[in-house]
Amino acid sequence: MRPRLVPYVYAAPAALLMLGGLAVPLMSAADISLHEWRLGDTRGQAVWRGLSLYAEALSDPAVLASMGTTIVYAIVVVSIELLLGVALALLLESKIRGAAALRTLFILPMMIAPICVGLIWRYLFDTSYGPINAVFGAFGLQPTWLADPSLAFLAICVTDIWQWTPFVMLMVLAGLQGLDGSVMEAAQMDGARSWRLVWNVKLPMLRPILMITLLMRLIDALRGLEVIYVMTYGGPGLSTELFSLHITKAAFVSQRLGYAAAMSVLLLLVMVGLSASLLLLSNPMRRVAK
Repeated sequence: MRPRLVPYVYAAPAALLMLGGLAVPLMSAADISLHEWRLGDTRGQAVWRGLSLYAEALSDPAVLASMGTTIVYAIVVVSIELLLGVALALLLESKIRGAAALRTLFILPMMIAPICVGLIWRYLFDTSYGPINAVFGAFGLQPTWLADPSLAFLAICVTDIWQWTPFVMLMVLAGLQGLDGSVMEAAQMDGARSWRLVWNVKLPMLRPILMITLLMRLIDALRGLEVIYVMTYGGPGLSTELFSLHITKAAFVSQRLGYAAAMSVLLLLVMVGLSASLLLLSNPMRRVAK
């Protein structure tokens, strides 16, 4: 067997298993998206609409607004999470006292269920009783976090950053611990110190891990739902209504399952395109194939 084919042979069973598990729900969603199907209708009551539901979604200002909000949200939170996660990983990689305790402390947020995270931060941002406003009150300020569109968007960003920065930290920390020590020693012998060692040696070697982490966090941010559902329910107005929340409302509030399925397929296509683009930029199998 040719060496370049070996990685694909090993990956094939897992890929086939995942495709088999995804095939039925994907085909079902695609089928529902072609029908006007109300919640509670039987199969025989569904009305064939073809691609008109897709056209309706792409021309709906509310859909475009929620998608724009989702893109901005994903860019903001993932960028900050990458910066903070890399910084924390570099800090914990160094030999400091209490590093093990700090690692445990930092990963606690990602161990909490998203619904609980939403409830916790909804209380923290509460205008009347929240401890955050108690701090601001000492300076004569009483911001209405979840009632102001700009502040509500900031609040959900802070919540996501708090919960998922530890995930980035763990991924990068694992990558740092797997770097070739001889390369680090050679760089130090050549005069690389501190930030030059990080910028010119460590980060380039971590590029595949950073790209995979970026991809995973972007996908998760684009389909974010539970925390926003609990904290703001998309409000005030539509300022925090992410696309996945808009789909949920279409399915269970407007009871338009076909329309919701069409938007779900569009979201899936966006994620597939994004994933393919990032994987082409950093293909983990490219070096093996060479």
